[in-house]
Amino acid sequence: MNDPPSFDDLPRAQRLAEQALSTLQRFLHVEEVSGVVLLVAAAAALIWANSPFAHGYHAFWNLPITIGLGEHVFSRSLHFWVNDALMTVFFLVVGMEIRREIHEGALSRLDQAVLPLVAATGGVIVPALIFLSLNSDAVRGQGWAVPTATDIAFAVGVLALLGRSIPVNVRVFLLALAIIDDIIAVLIIAIFYTADIQFSGFIVALVGVLAVLGFQRIGIGSALAYVLPGALIWAGLLVAGVHPTLAGVALGLMTPARPIPMREHPLEVVSRVLKQLRSSEAVKARDPHRLESPLRELRVAHRELLPPVSRVQMAMHPWVAYGVMPVFALANAGVSLTGTDLSAGGHFVMLGTALALIAGKPLGIVGATSVAVRLGWCRLAPGVSWGGVCLVGLLAGIGFTMSIFIAMLAFSDEGLLRAAKLGVLLGSLAAATLGLAWGVIYVRRLR
Repeated sequence: MNDPPSFDDLPRAQRLAEQALSTLQRFLHVEEVSGVVLLVAAAAALIWANSPFAHGYHAFWNLPITIGLGEHVFSRSLHFWVNDALMTVFFLVVGMEIRREIHEGALSRLDQAVLPLVAATGGVIVPALIFLSLNSDAVRGQGWAVPTATDIAFAVGVLALLGRSIPVNVRVFLLALAIIDDIIAVLIIAIFYTADIQFSGFIVALVGVLAVLGFQRIGIGSALAYVLPGALIWAGLLVAGVHPTLAGVALGLMTPARPIPMREHPLEVVSRVLKQLRSSEAVKARDPHRLESPLRELRVAHRELLPPVSRVQMAMHPWVAYGVMPVFALANAGVSLTGTDLSAGGHFVMLGTALALIAGKPLGIVGATSVAVRLGWCRLAPGVSWGGVCLVGLLAGIGFTMSIFIAMLAFSDEGLLRAAKLGVLLGSLAAATLGLAWGVIYVRRLR
């Protein structure tokens, strides 16, 4: 068999393309870059919504998009498809991250999970109390959960700007806390922001769940096979009155954390098939019919080298980080600063949201952590000082994506929704700035 050409023997255009694609692939998996992209999308939405073309911004996201089959037609605005359908992919990745952490990560052992669990609980209760202290009436009080969430992409992005001097366990603490925050946010959405229940929808969703479990039982490992059952779960929850994006969480939590069992270990399959191909005349003849079976074995073995929960999450990460989340920010961060009426309690919603993120998050996290450590329930991990806990508390005040999402569920009044969004943007920006400033001081102390 002839030796393959070396890299230098390839055409120059092909070499440049391979280098560019390799660089792009590494770039797309850098978490701090995704935070910057999200920030740029939010800034673009703000500029667009406050420019002379503001009417076009709102008209664009209200464009109707219709799907139908025969007489059955389902028509919703582009804004709906972004927030209720596209964000399901975001929640799918959230669900898989929770599943993986419970199986083998920071939440796999009780003694490891206690401290971030206590800290996250404090970081939910105190902001909610601060918000309710300024918004005690029933209508404005619906937004109590808006400042309780943490945006992982933004928080990790700001932390990464501080460099490698930050102890690894501080980053692990922030990630674990943010994941538990996501779990709490999902439970809040399911319990407190669910419309009138229609049990017929749950029957459709149950059919989808049973289909997923059945596919897993018979060993179907292709992710595409689960699109239809996932769509059934999404449609069932929509009909039931539960927010349909929770279908993503359900699918993520059901994703297997172990590879599908095979008669041979994947590496043994790869080794065996490669030996067959080296001695096979079909390769020289390039006979597609004779190569189909061994190549299929190679694809399956390659797929099963990683458990589905890790493999699918890695594959979806660039699409979520550089597609779903920026589009969501572009669709929802466009708050008109001149047209926002802060009367009728709107200023209290904005102030309560911003203050809860800026002060409530760090107070709740640091306070709960301090109580847990002093009572002997748990102890700080090696390398995590109280300065690091304060840094985590400040960065957890960056609520952005999930906070805006909850705000849209909490407020039907357009004025209060705009005020809440403005509070989220101001509070998240202030939390990021304070976190970055304290992080610089913290790093200097470490050195």
